[in-house]
Amino acid sequence: MSQKSERRGIHVDQSELLCKKGCGYYGNPAWQGFCSKCWREEYQRARQKQIQEDWALAERLQREEEAAYASSQGAQTQPTLAPFSKFEDKKTNVTTRKVTTVKKFFSPSSRAAPKKETQEAKAPSPSISRQSSVETDKVSRDFIDFLKNLQKPGRDIHKQCRIFLETMANKKEVSAEEQSEYVQDFYQNVAEKLQVHFKGSSERVERVMDQVEKYIMTRLYKSVFCPETTDDEKKDLAVQKRIRALHWVTLQMLCVPVNEDIPEVSDILVKAITDIIEMDSKRVPRDKLACITKCSKHIFNAIKITKKEPASADDFLPTLIYIVLKANPPRLQSNIQYITRFCNPSRLMTGEDGYYFTNLCCAVAFIEKLDAQSLNLSPEDFERYMSGQASPRRQDQDGYPSHVNNSPSLGQAYQNLERLSGLGERQERVLEGARRLERDLIEWSDGVAREVQDILDKYPLEICHPASAIDSDNVENDRLPPPLQPQVFAG
Repeated sequence: MSQKSERRGIHVDQSELLCKKGCGYYGNPAWQGFCSKCWREEYQRARQKQIQEDWALAERLQREEEAAYASSQGAQTQPTLAPFSKFEDKKTNVTTRKVTTVKKFFSPSSRAAPKKETQEAKAPSPSISRQSSVETDKVSRDFIDFLKNLQKPGRDIHKQCRIFLETMANKKEVSAEEQSEYVQDFYQNVAEKLQVHFKGSSERVERVMDQVEKYIMTRLYKSVFCPETTDDEKKDLAVQKRIRALHWVTLQMLCVPVNEDIPEVSDILVKAITDIIEMDSKRVPRDKLACITKCSKHIFNAIKITKKEPASADDFLPTLIYIVLKANPPRLQSNIQYITRFCNPSRLMTGEDGYYFTNLCCAVAFIEKLDAQSLNLSPEDFERYMSGQASPRRQDQDGYPSHVNNSPSLGQAYQNLERLSGLGERQERVLEGARRLERDLIEWSDGVAREVQDILDKYPLEICHPASAIDSDNVENDRLPPPLQPQVFAG
């Protein structure tokens, strides 16, 4: 198969990564191709439309009920108005609660309400009074220490965060979309207040918002990550099953421009796989995004080393797909949805974090829809590979008989024989090197012996014996007493 045809199967135009509304920010498949800002506008518009339709339906049903009741009861239709007025009041209250967002908690007219709730909730609920984990305690202490530098605005932010957390603790039954809306509204309100305080310094605002997100989402993680009200867990299992079934996909099928035979490239790919797996262990959306960014940078580095030139976007996406297939990250869909719902929207709309996250969403979407045409395979081969009846032929298997290519066990046996043959060649090279080293050592030893002998022959060793007593040269001998003579005593 040609490289061009392979590329066509997985190529994604960079314009497709942007919001389909044309605002210039990055879109997201989870937001139906919109960016965070445009998606919220569409969501609010659709929600208002649904509320209006529900209201119109309720009115129509009430009119039909009144007409039916009037036809059967005649003049007794008037008493039914009282029950309907109660229904109308209840419907209005429900609608108002749904439309009203977390903004009301920070308005002057509602600041007295949290005090009343606090007094009524002196016996805290189990979710609030439960013992915090070590990580949560550390994040809380770090957040308080950070806010001390902001003085009065820091105290206000901490108070707002506490009120918001207490409010969210009472909203366990709401849907994940509504939880996301509450959190995003809270981000927006805090950011607007910080813009006023810092007089438009976006860098300082982002720094504070990062800390707010870390504090809020660490506390809310257990209640909002993969909630029971969603099908996130079902999607996780489906994606994991799908990736396991695609374990046979090779580098050549995806046209991945990396060479795993290069040790440095192989090590970098292992780091990329580790980073994408580590994403599940993080609690804060920003930290999960950081794992995706590190993984993506490792991918670009591996491509650069292999090609010896900077990587392009067309090289990056197929390599990211390959990494996801090899890693099979745990709870992948839940992590993507968690980031989508609760991350600071500015991070997903712009910057490298948003770009890499959008590419990850595209990679997952590609894996879910991957078919024979995407890999330039025949439908028959694709189905055989997916069912495990056969495995794709590697490039080094081109010389195999046809019956070997159709049998995974025979193919594996041939591969093992090739590996054994390669190991035999390597062993021969090692033995030849050992024999060469032995010959070199023998020659070196003989050379040293010859040099020593030549030196001995040139400078023979002469041993001189003394001609007189040891003290013959001592001029002071005359002054010495005579030596002792041995004497024999009779027993």
